[in-house]
Amino acid sequence: MEEQNQKKIIYLDNAATTRTAPEVVEAMLPYFSEWYGNPSSIYSLAAESKKAVTQARESLAQVLGAEANEIYFTAGGSESDNWAIKAVAEAYAEKGKHIITSRIEHHAVLHTCDYLEKRGYEITYIDVDENGVLKLDELEKAIRPDTILISVMTANNEIGTIQPIREIGQMAKKHGILFHTDAVQAFGHIPIQVEEDHIDLLSASGHKFNGPKGVGFLYIRKGVKIRSFVHGGAQERSRRAGTENVPGIVGMGRAAELAAASMEERSARERSLSRHLMERIEQEIPYCRLNGDRENRLPNNVNFSFRFVEGESLLIMLDMKGICASSGSACTSGSLDPSHVLLAIGLPHEIAHGSLRLTVSAENTLEEMDETVEAIKAIVARLRDMSPLYEDFIKKG
Repeated sequence: MEEQNQKKIIYLDNAATTRTAPEVVEAMLPYFSEWYGNPSSIYSLAAESKKAVTQARESLAQVLGAEANEIYFTAGGSESDNWAIKAVAEAYAEKGKHIITSRIEHHAVLHTCDYLEKRGYEITYIDVDENGVLKLDELEKAIRPDTILISVMTANNEIGTIQPIREIGQMAKKHGILFHTDAVQAFGHIPIQVEEDHIDLLSASGHKFNGPKGVGFLYIRKGVKIRSFVHGGAQERSRRAGTENVPGIVGMGRAAELAAASMEERSARERSLSRHLMERIEQEIPYCRLNGDRENRLPNNVNFSFRFVEGESLLIMLDMKGICASSGSACTSGSLDPSHVLLAIGLPHEIAHGSLRLTVSAENTLEEMDETVEAIKAIVARLRDMSPLYEDFIKKG
């Protein structure tokens, strides 16, 4: 067991979760045992907790160019997505019951839309091109007088493609429709400005940018009519009841400060590492396909499909070599179905099944990238040697 614990790990699944930064852990610690007061209480011990929550709210707002009172704390990205979509649907039902989203959204959005469809709402799912970019002309045509919300993610969690959210926000504003964006993968990694991008609601999650798990936020533009999501006390200006997760909120606020300060330098390093991965894989492994837009993608994302290979087998064999990767979203890794994102960009089932997502961090090294490529090369070759489909393919030339 001790030998297994000491095995070298190459962590390349930062889209699933990131390591909590040491500075973040340090900022959180006092709020577990020293300043442990409930922010809703009136004595000085509690005042320290309330002050820390206020500071974190201001830090998050600053990254987005928002006001502090437009930030509402949640338990994470999925809750934020659910709240944004369900509460808007309820609050604006008199205007209409039509919502527009894309085919490659996270399941927190897609399943919420499915829930609303069963309750009388109509959802239009917009197609994407072969790189995963939303078709803006289709979006424009889908808008109706009874459309109340457009929900499109800022960047895709599987293939890394960044969406034209500013154009989408402008389109929504022109037609008097609210615009929600799931920015869970993007916040802290690429610049987002809610005013310039015309965003009305935005979801984010702390553990995607070196903060703690179990805490997130929803940005709600001032003036947006939205109902309470959790009923009870008066926390979060009576919109989301429940005692605040003070250590988590403090940690997320500190992580946002660190992410904003290092974004440019970190992105450049991650892009350099991911491009090295892309170039070597494409040059050295035949019958592979890069998924997502080659340039307009998150700096740390690499997603390939390998023909005649099962993604699950590839992941297991990489894990045996101490390399942590993914076949797509962590929320669907237990599913035998191919990724809905890869199907939406036009991949056939048999190729979509052979996908691999590698998401780097600035802490990774070039040596780790080379070690990973060598491991993938060997594993893909071994799996293809065992594939009768590959054998037939080679025989047919």
